[in-house]
Amino acid sequence: MQRGKHLLIDCRDVSRSVCLDDAAMLDAMARAAERAGATVISQVRYRFGPPPGFTAVVVLDESHCSAHSYADLGLIALDIFTCGRTDPREVLRLLQEEIDLGTVSVREVARFVVDAARPPEPVPARI
Repeated sequence: MQRGKHLLIDCRDVSRSVCLDDAAMLDAMARAAERAGATVISQVRYRFGPPPGFTAVVVLDESHCSAHSYADLGLIALDIFTCGRTDPREVLRLLQEEIDLGTVSVREVARFVVDAARPPEPVPARI
């Protein structure tokens, strides 16, 4: 049993124009999440540089979508983390309908995996 799915997505060979358009990425992530059944709570974006790039985050009732771009390298790091019924792979598929993410590799991580017969033991936080 798990409480969520977290996609760690590396996008390579992304056009410079996509890597610089924080507004388009933010809007596309929000639309993709909503179309996949998620509820958008908040959105924020920030353009930085040099080197040029952006960070964009869509906060969801079901968790979040985020993008961090490296325009000089043609890279975007995406996170799509959802819980409940929203499938993060569907969010990614819908995002790719709107934005050319170049060459995409995906790692999926199950979050809060619980063996129904034995709940996990808490691990003390280290600061």
